[in-house]
Order: sequence, then C-alpha cells, then structure tokens
Amino acid sequence: MASVEPRGEPQGLEQDWHQRIFVNRSLALGKIRCFGFDMDYTLAAYKSPAYEALAFELLLERLVCVGYPHEILRYTYDPTFPTRGLVFDVLYGNLLKVDTHGNVLLGAHGFTFLSDPPLPRAEIWSFYPSKFIQRDNLQRFHILNTLFNLPETYLYACLVDFFSGCSRYTNCDTGYQHGNLFMSFRSLFQDVTDAMDNIHHGCLKEKTLEDLEKYVEKDARIPILLGKMKEVGKVFLATNSSYNYTDAIMTYLFGVGEAEASARPWRSYFDLIVVDTHKPCFFAEGTVLRQVNTVMAGAEDSGKLRVGTYTGPHQHCAVYSGGSSDVVCELLGVRGKDILYIGDHIFGDILKSKKQQGWRTCLVVPELSREVDIWAQEKERMELLKRLDMHLADLYQHMDGSSRGLQVINSTKREIWMPHESVVEQERANLDCASHLLSYSRKLIKRSHY
Repeated sequence: MASVEPRGEPQGLEQDWHQRIFVNRSLALGKIRCFGFDMDYTLAAYKSPAYEALAFELLLERLVCVGYPHEILRYTYDPTFPTRGLVFDVLYGNLLKVDTHGNVLLGAHGFTFLSDPPLPRAEIWSFYPSKFIQRDNLQRFHILNTLFNLPETYLYACLVDFFSGCSRYTNCDTGYQHGNLFMSFRSLFQDVTDAMDNIHHGCLKEKTLEDLEKYVEKDARIPILLGKMKEVGKVFLATNSSYNYTDAIMTYLFGVGEAEASARPWRSYFDLIVVDTHKPCFFAEGTVLRQVNTVMAGAEDSGKLRVGTYTGPHQHCAVYSGGSSDVVCELLGVRGKDILYIGDHIFGDILKSKKQQGWRTCLVVPELSREVDIWAQEKERMELLKRLDMHLADLYQHMDGSSRGLQVINSTKREIWMPHESVVEQERANLDCASHLLSYSRKLIKRSHY
C-alpha cells in the first residue's frame, strides 16, 4: 500500500496520518468525472466513544424490553474492548479475530480470552481443531465489519459474560439452560440483531438529533472540499439514511466555515442526492426510484415520497429515494469508470460498487492512522528484524544437524517466546550478537503493540 505524498518533503517531518491518502493501485484523478459520497461515517463522522456508548445503552434497554434480565443494565460501554472486523461465532458464542485466510488469531468467550484460565486451551481450541474457520459460512460466522457494529460487538461479550456467571443458568456448549428453556447463542445473536435494527430505525437517530454537538463531528473543510470537487466534476450523495435524518445531519455539517459557505444550502453542493438506497442492494437490482418532497424542514409533508416511479429527466438539487447505481449513472450521464465513490463500508460501499459497477472507490478507515503511526514508530526495528532474519537464514544454510550453530538458533527461538525478563537475561549470554538483537527487537515490538 503506497502513500500519496508531496514531492520534496523534508526528511524527519512529523507525519500527520489523518491527512494522508493511501492507494493500492494507480488512480488518475484527472479522469474522474464524478465524485460520490456516503453520509454516515464518511461525511458525517460520529464522535467516539460517545456515539457508541449511546447505541450500547439503547441496545440494553431494548433487550430488557423484550424480556432480558434487568441485571444486564449494569454494563457500561468500554471502548477499549471492541474493534472492527471481529467475527461472532453464533454456534459457540465466541468473538474471534481471524485473518484473511480464516486462521483464528485470538478469541474470547465473554471477557475470558480463549487461552486464559479457567478455560483450558485444549478445551477451547477443540471448538476450532485447526485454529481455522470457514469465513464464508455466514450462517455460523457473523462478521462485524462496520463502525456501527462496535457497540454490538461489546454487547455480545457482555451477554455471554452475564449468562456464563449467572447461577440461574446452566452453561452448555451452544447456549444456556434455564429450567425448561434453552437459549442458544444463535437466538442471542438474533435478539441482538433485531435490537440493532430497531434502534437504528428509531430511537438512536432521534437521540442523535437531540444533541448533534455531542454526537457528530463538525468539520469546516467539508463545504470547501465539495465546492472544489464540483468545479471539476459532478458530485452526488448516496446514503441509506432517510431524507429527514440526512437533511438534519447535513444542515448541521454545512452550517460551519466561512459566512459565504454557511449561507449556502447543503443540497446545492450536490448534483444528485439519493436517500434510502438500501445498499448493497442499490448496486444490484435496486429499488423503485421516487422523488422526495423537500419542503421546509419540520413541515408536515417534508420527507414524504411522491407516489409512482420517477421517469423524468434529472433535476438539479432534487432528492430521490431508492433507485440503483445504474439510475445514478443514467441521471448524471456518466459511466462506472468515471466515478470515484467514497464510503466506510468495505462490503456495502466498496466491494459491491467496484465488482458490480466498475466504480473507482475510496474506503474511509479511521483506525488506519493509528496503525500506520505504530508502523512508522517501529520502522527501524522492522528493518533490523528483516536484516537479522536474512542473517539467520544464512546461518541455517551453512549448518548441519550436529552443528553448534543449531543450538544458537534454538536458543534464539526460546528467548523470543520467553515471557519473563529474568529468564531472557539468563539466556542472553549464550547467544551470539545477531541472535540477541533479533530476539530483543521482537520482544520490544510485541510489548509496544499490546
């Protein structure tokens, strides 16, 4: 992955990764005729952890309303626990960190990590004999791959923790027994999914709009960016949110900056606005395209859909509901390769638009800045490790089974995995210089990342 950097940048200048764009293939912006945006977590960045804490609280309240014990309300959101991209195993109730190939790297049952007592490693890993899962088995493994999933991720851990420690419930491999009732992890997953759908179509948006300053980031550069894009091409908005919610959020976002920009209606920055898109369905067959009544916010008819499918020409600043990506291309007079679409959902925004329509894509990954920052801090050590690995490979090449050099290598391997500093110090004297530097560097990197 390469970074788009200005030429002639002074060496040693501190990097601000929040301001960087990274590419994994060449992109000629001069050939882009149209820029598309998602809204949630793209133009509208929600404040963390306040927004996730709100969603988590509403989820708990919803579950209690449908019959879950009131005791679960004692849990509060901990932003240090969940991370995007975890997998929930609906058969055994485990949260798993899995690599691209399906190898299980880390797992937790509630807040008990799979390698921790009182659950023996052999017992837990018997659920995953090869430490491997079939990621495409979506009936069993649910991938939590959006920022909206963070409170949901933490909720799974809380519920498993609660029921595992509650004396009223008997722990089973695939759920909990309570008298004549059995609650499987699959049913728990379904309850949480239903609760998520419920709050996202109702109270979460209402609570957000009641205190936009608390939950939504304001950035004066957004109107400037869209204004410059509109000078060189067409700009459209395609969001799953309803018109009334979109109008409230965008009005708040565009009410900043220069007096000239703040007086300009937010819809004037876009050539086309599509709400209720139902992505990823939007990039396939889509839904019926309808016009949205955009009378003054608060009016009785604001946000209501006009009856019938819209078949007329594109009207500048008009707002539509539903439709499909094909309709967007037709209304704007552009082709797939002409479009650069920017969103946060790797599946709903990026993969589908690229594979099914050929759109060029830009994925918003807020977490990437921290990851790259760690990489930059440890770059010298990583280069050292690379050189020492090559040196050790040379040692292997010139030794046989009886060589004392093999003992040096084995000692190095033992030191890399030794958890206690005192033991490492004891062994260090027996290692040659190359082996010592390799193990010590790896140990420091490992500590800095956990």
